[in-house]
Amino acid sequence: IITTSGTAVANLHPAVLEAQHCEVPLILLTADRPHELRGVGASQTTDQVGIFGTAVRYCADMPAPYGSPTEERDVAMTVSRAISAACGQRDAHPGPVHLNLAYRDPLHPTGKTPEPLPASAMRPVVEVVPLRPDPTGDPLLPGNRENTLVIAGDGAGHMARALAEAQGWPLMAEPSSWARGGPNSISGYRFLLGVTELTRDIEHVVVCGHPTLSRQVQALLARPDIFVTVVAPGGAPWPDTMRNASRVLDGLAKQWWTKPLMPQPVSLFLSRWLSASQKAASVLRDSTADASEPMGPLTVARAVAVANDPRDVLVVGASNPIRDLDLVLGLDEKPTQGFADTLPLVVSNRGVAGIDGTISTAVGVALAGIRPVNGAGSGFVGARQPDTRTRALIGDLTFLHDVGGLLVGPWEKTPDLQIVVVNDDGGSIFDTLEHGEVARRGDREAATVERVFATPQGVDIAHLCAGYGVRHRRIADVESLLMALAEKPRGIEVIEVKVPRTDRREKMVDITERVTGAVRATLR
Repeated sequence: IITTSGTAVANLHPAVLEAQHCEVPLILLTADRPHELRGVGASQTTDQVGIFGTAVRYCADMPAPYGSPTEERDVAMTVSRAISAACGQRDAHPGPVHLNLAYRDPLHPTGKTPEPLPASAMRPVVEVVPLRPDPTGDPLLPGNRENTLVIAGDGAGHMARALAEAQGWPLMAEPSSWARGGPNSISGYRFLLGVTELTRDIEHVVVCGHPTLSRQVQALLARPDIFVTVVAPGGAPWPDTMRNASRVLDGLAKQWWTKPLMPQPVSLFLSRWLSASQKAASVLRDSTADASEPMGPLTVARAVAVANDPRDVLVVGASNPIRDLDLVLGLDEKPTQGFADTLPLVVSNRGVAGIDGTISTAVGVALAGIRPVNGAGSGFVGARQPDTRTRALIGDLTFLHDVGGLLVGPWEKTPDLQIVVVNDDGGSIFDTLEHGEVARRGDREAATVERVFATPQGVDIAHLCAGYGVRHRRIADVESLLMALAEKPRGIEVIEVKVPRTDRREKMVDITERVTGAVRATLR
């Protein structure tokens, strides 16, 4: 990323934080005034040195050229260190780096083209030997190892699914884990974690990636009677929100995720979870299948999930959309033979779970055509197939927060991107939290929650799109939505679906009660 000085630099901070927590290599080149113009009131000048604090892996304040005979070598060495840190070559902990570059006049093109540094000047500072965890050890766990769950959070990678299937363990995988799907995947797991008859037998949990979506998962990880193994490769801090990890591993030995040559019988523990998963999936299908009712957010999420196939990429916004997708992704998965991807690649800014820049993220994904590195957690590789489609599923507040991301300059390439905006005119997620209880105490409390937390905007999204020259369609029923999603996007298109906000809590309570009731009846 290249910026001018001043507030332009400060505007990078959300992206820096996301890259920090998601371990995305990001190199920031920020222009600055030379040292003699700092602190004297020069325009567009502030203290940019260390502006990102601990969020960057490496930072350097590079002075304006001053004619030193070692200047080119100094620049090359600094760049080499920055690239090494950004890529995590020494500690397997990639992330953002910041090079603050001072310039003196002239600041405009002078007609002289500087000679590029020779490739030999860009040699590494030291020989970089990437860390490759070669963990050893036995997969044996204390107690009954069959009673184990695999939790796959954001960026867990395909290995989490391979682990669950090799060991015969239930898999609870978030949409952006890249581990969702397969015979051991558990639908509606956050409902099932409230069924004591299921959860009381859990003895072990293996955590891969960064789980963030569910309070129920965090409550499970907090249980003192459960042995929690966290898999955290590289030098990054390990995820342990509940401060209850029993063991932290760099990686898993090969025998953990290698399937035995002979098929193994399904354990009673896995059988009970799979049976409960089928009940949960049945309730969720019924709850999102009534075409005669107005579309709710879960119905929209399921339609988007159905429209995407394994070749497609789906960018999902924070707050409700990613949680709605978590409930419906895989409900319509087709059985496959062997380990095959049948669900779309889901990308979401879960590092700090902000709504900043989500449209811009989707635009970048559409332009780059990313796919996950096979078997890795947070790696991306550009390998677009000719028929790959990119979609985004976001809420109205997320859309408004980055509406400028719709703008594409005349010299820039326009991405092919469908953006589905679930418009409930505010932040309905708070109605499902403690804030919803506060709102039910009286009219005054309800007005406070509506203004401060729900934050309705009343914006006409169609008019905004028209201002940016972006195609807009407002969809009112499932059939029309599926037809719109079946079209291959040409340029940027916004599909707006208005959904009610006031009944979200009641509907979720109803689904929870139906799922838990059906599961308890089956277990009895």
